Amino acid sequence: MKLILILSVLMITAVPLYQFDSKSTDDWQIVDDRVMGGQSYGKFKVNDSGHGLFYGDVSTENNGGFSSLRASAKSEDLSDNKAFILKVKGDGKRYQFRVKTSLSIRHSYIMSFTTSGEWQEIKIPFNKMFASWRGRTLDMPNYDGAAIEEMRFLIGNKKNESFQLEMDWIKVK
Repeated sequence: MKLILILSVLMITAVPLYQFDSKSTDDWQIVDDRVMGGQSYGKFKVNDSGHGLFYGDVSTENNGGFSSLRASAKSEDLSDNKAFILKVKGDGKRYQFRVKTSLSIRHSYIMSFTTSGEWQEIKIPFNKMFASWRGRTLDMPNYDGAAIEEMRFLIGNKKNESFQLEMDWIKVK
């Protein structure tokens, strides 16, 4: 009986949350530091392979320094899961994956990850995603998966740099 339970746990598969495809340009929007006077410039497109491509230049001029890509998520309870799994191919730079539990709140739950230049499946455990607002960690419990209304990728490494992040899918497990 114990062996069957262990095998059942090991065989749990990730559930798709978002699949990037030709219609993704309708779902995702760029938000750069230009909303507060910065000069960073991000872009988003679907490439010839059908993957989402977030790319551009981050500038620290005028107190700037970030570019982000966001999408609304259908409001749902993900608490039966433990982590997001991202299939991405980056440029060796550090990015953040962020979620909001409600569009009416200011803070996000975030976790950073570093890309390798190759396709990777990045695991973002819910219990490692901490609450943050404007770069400050908040004294709140970590993300519990009970709600999600927005997903976001962000680059903001406090330096001027070009970036490119290719995305295939986002799943939960």
